[in-house]
Amino acid sequence: MKLAKTLIAAAIGLGAAHAAFAMNVPGPLVTPQWLKAHQSEVTIVTIGDNPARMFTSQPKMGKNNAVIKVGGHVPGSIMVNFDDIRQTRVEDGVKLKALMPTAEFFTAAMDKAGLNSGKPIVIVPEGEGLAPMDMGTRLYFQLRYFGEPADQVAILNGGTAAWLNAGYKVSTGAAPMAAGDWKVGTEDHAILASIDQVKDGLKGGNEQFIDARPTQQYLGIFKKGIDKSAGHLPGAKSFPTDAIVQTENGVTRFMTAADYKHIFKVYGIMDNAPTTTYCNTGHLASGAWFVVHEILGNKNSKLYANSMNEWTHLGNPTVGLPSGSAS
Repeated sequence: MKLAKTLIAAAIGLGAAHAAFAMNVPGPLVTPQWLKAHQSEVTIVTIGDNPARMFTSQPKMGKNNAVIKVGGHVPGSIMVNFDDIRQTRVEDGVKLKALMPTAEFFTAAMDKAGLNSGKPIVIVPEGEGLAPMDMGTRLYFQLRYFGEPADQVAILNGGTAAWLNAGYKVSTGAAPMAAGDWKVGTEDHAILASIDQVKDGLKGGNEQFIDARPTQQYLGIFKKGIDKSAGHLPGAKSFPTDAIVQTENGVTRFMTAADYKHIFKVYGIMDNAPTTTYCNTGHLASGAWFVVHEILGNKNSKLYANSMNEWTHLGNPTVGLPSGSAS
């Protein structure tokens, strides 16, 4: 009897320990209220293109907690510079910037930022505009690709701006300097499209391609300098940047699945077809992938992370203005 009680107590203790260890995020997006309630149970990762400046600056607020200027960070955050998570390397003899990193490169970047294993990760973009939100989705995509389970990583919808808008305090202290011990897991090849897979998908005609850039770039009216030629992939549908997020009171957020289903109908995009998203460097397209794969739940969707940067520099065709005069 005594032994039985001991075993039961041990089992209860193990169950409690497992429950504590196995804390999950509720979905790919979390609210400021959820993060506030679970602040000590997760690793908070602030990301931006100049996070050091934003990390220590003061926010500027308006009436009714409207965010005029984002500043500071959610207390307890570590800091990731967006420029550090993509890689420059040579592909087929061509030097290309902002590519999907190798496992070794990404591990070094995460450990430099101070990311440790053992807790769920909540990514906090600045939350002021589409580009900062999509920095969050690109980091989210890479963490997922390199082995973080879906229930262990999420994005704070609206980022630091939403945290401020909810009335919560930010810290303006410097980022911690300690190195982390995060390591990659099994790579999820099902969510990353290679250039050969893109070619096969275009040739087969059964793959839906979504261009996540501004309309001018999709049409070939304007070309970003990082691309060699203007226009879009043959047959691709446009999901332009001004249709991906919604901004209110200075906070940029992703919308609901029902909203995106409606938007996709307007643009002639199927929400459940095999889909690959792309842009110039996989930054904006990571947001489109996040909408398709995570919010709409289409698991047969990929991100072409190297996007038009790789596609055009390696001599592949695009569809744009007949004159080809975009610059």
